[in-house]
Amino acid sequence: MEFLRSENTHFSRERELNIRGKLFTISAPQVMGIVNCTPDSFYADSQSSTIEKQQALIDLHVKNGATWLDIGAYSSRPGAKHIPEKEEIKRLKFAVSYGLETYPEVKISVDTFQSEVASYALEQGVHMINDISGGLINPEIFSIAAAHHVPYVLMHMRGTPQTMATLNQYDKLLQEVIVELGTQLEKARAAGLKDVIIDPGFGFAKNSEQNLELFSYLEAFQLFDCPILVGISRKSMIYKTLGIDAADSLNGTSVLNTLALEKGADILRVHDVKEAVETVALWSKTRKISSPE
Repeated sequence: MEFLRSENTHFSRERELNIRGKLFTISAPQVMGIVNCTPDSFYADSQSSTIEKQQALIDLHVKNGATWLDIGAYSSRPGAKHIPEKEEIKRLKFAVSYGLETYPEVKISVDTFQSEVASYALEQGVHMINDISGGLINPEIFSIAAAHHVPYVLMHMRGTPQTMATLNQYDKLLQEVIVELGTQLEKARAAGLKDVIIDPGFGFAKNSEQNLELFSYLEAFQLFDCPILVGISRKSMIYKTLGIDAADSLNGTSVLNTLALEKGADILRVHDVKEAVETVALWSKTRKISSPE
């Protein structure tokens, strides 16, 4: 199996998502703001374990132009401690209710792989489930999302957050990731999911070099004919490569997000919404100039 880099993969088509019976059109790349309701995220400035911090971060993301908020309460950094579903729900319930009630124009995604958490969030009215395990840990999450008629983010990972760092042995990285995603996508479709978004899973069961290799072939994921979500914000593939830390990785994030747009990304999942919105605006402007109608 061989994949070639495309010379012209920029955003050129509209995507439609059915969210609870209403069509949501992605006519330009979207920015998704990360809301971590955790005390132990890998990026310290994104830790929002208090109600006050969660509210302030949601307000800031919306002010800065986020189309989506991705609310998560289970740290997925390598080796993170497992927490039970009830604790995860307790951590995220304020952020979910505040986001839904205060900003009805913004779409709310919940970042979870636990089925009870997904059920709770969907019953509150959230618009999407973002599952880092792609249905591997709790396969019933497919049918739960399908029953509520919401989109589902299917990300590539192996194992669990506790074991994934030891599961990064690949003979042919790109081909294996695509095959494994394809297998899960078939299961999602069989469970009734209509709108699936693909996330290659940068940082999950992949080391820094593997992440960069996979990113270089990002356009290959267009073969699924699904929207593509890219989450590389301040990750180790940036700061380990540059010899810095997560706190100093905003510039590197913006560079890779720009390249991701060139390679066909539909949604950028970020800690820094203002900078990502500016990245999309400038990139979109140059695309219009270089590709006149």
